Amino acid sequence: MDKLKELVKKIRIVDFIIVACVIIALAVGFATYKGYRQTADKQIEATSNILFKVYMRGVTFSGKDIPIKKGEKTFISIRNVPYSDLDIVDVKADRRKIVLPTLNSKKVVIVVEDVAQPDLYDVVVTLTDKAKITKDGAVVGGNKVKLGLPITLEGKDYKFIGSVSDIQIVDAVDNKALKKDMNTTDDVQ
Repeated sequence: MDKLKELVKKIRIVDFIIVACVIIALAVGFATYKGYRQTADKQIEATSNILFKVYMRGVTFSGKDIPIKKGEKTFISIRNVPYSDLDIVDVKADRRKIVLPTLNSKKVVIVVEDVAQPDLYDVVVTLTDKAKITKDGAVVGGNKVKLGLPITLEGKDYKFIGSVSDIQIVDAVDNKALKKDMNTTDDVQ
């Protein structure tokens, strides 16, 4: 009995915490092994090519042509974390527009180019990549690609910031139930 009391006096609170952490880790490992707890790799339903559009509002450019070209590659960063070079499928650039009222027409307003800001464009760039498809959406570079996700496009002579405005899964998802269950409009935060 005296030996037990001496042993309890030598054991500190830190020792109890360490033993408790080891027991918890073993319990989580056992639950994962038995299938009671699902790991991230088991949530992936398929791998597919996706197209996603990046909308960049208010890009200032005073040269002849927009530097982002269809058929080229651009390096992207997702939430300021560098990811990879992706293929540019399509580029649409449009000068900034303004709305003007009309007095002598049946139309109430008309939309015209803003001559006060001739070098201001709204640009939509369509990119393609291979993504892991889960029930929550497409995952690219460890990030769920959702509407509103901030993305930086960078080339040799440009660096523009935009956000995802559209996502399309191109192939490999034949499971209609999965496609129906997939939610691509969740908050990205």
